[in-house]
Amino acid sequence: WAGTSYQEKSLAQTGYVATIYAVVFVFLILIALYESWLAPIAIILSIPFAIFGAILGVLLRGLESDIYFQVGIITLVGLAAKNAILIVEFAEERYKKQGMPLFEATVEAARIRFRPIVMTSFAFIAGTLPLALGTGAGAGSRNIIGTTVVAGMFVATTLGIYAIPLFYYLIMRAKQIFEEKVKR
Repeated sequence: WAGTSYQEKSLAQTGYVATIYAVVFVFLILIALYESWLAPIAIILSIPFAIFGAILGVLLRGLESDIYFQVGIITLVGLAAKNAILIVEFAEERYKKQGMPLFEATVEAARIRFRPIVMTSFAFIAGTLPLALGTGAGAGSRNIIGTTVVAGMFVATTLGIYAIPLFYYLIMRAKQIFEEKVKR
């Protein structure tokens, strides 16, 4: 390998390191935002859905897992976390500030945020479909980024809209049980 090909080959793994740094950075910001380690875990658990969808989309289209794919993955870290934040933030508001029971707060947050999350996610998907399906000069790189974010966002939205409230409820319920046992 020589020149640009050598650089691409030698730096291929740095994208995965950047993804890990992005996830850790998002997690640390969420810890500071929620002043807790637990609620951010429910948010971070949305990211694997996005990554799974991106990998599946790229594999189904027969595209390469290159630097453009890695840029798409880093983009998905923020987008998947954004949707999860919307649900968790509403649940936290209802549960901690308004005193609703945990289950009702979680269900109401998921119900209230369902439409806005689905609408913005599918608007994003519709807006990036031309990127994923485009032809012409430079289409190869655009197709990879587009496919990555479209497939990742689709899976993150369709699975995450149900899984994030479940994760939040299970994590916060485990915290409640632990606190009750400690008080005894």
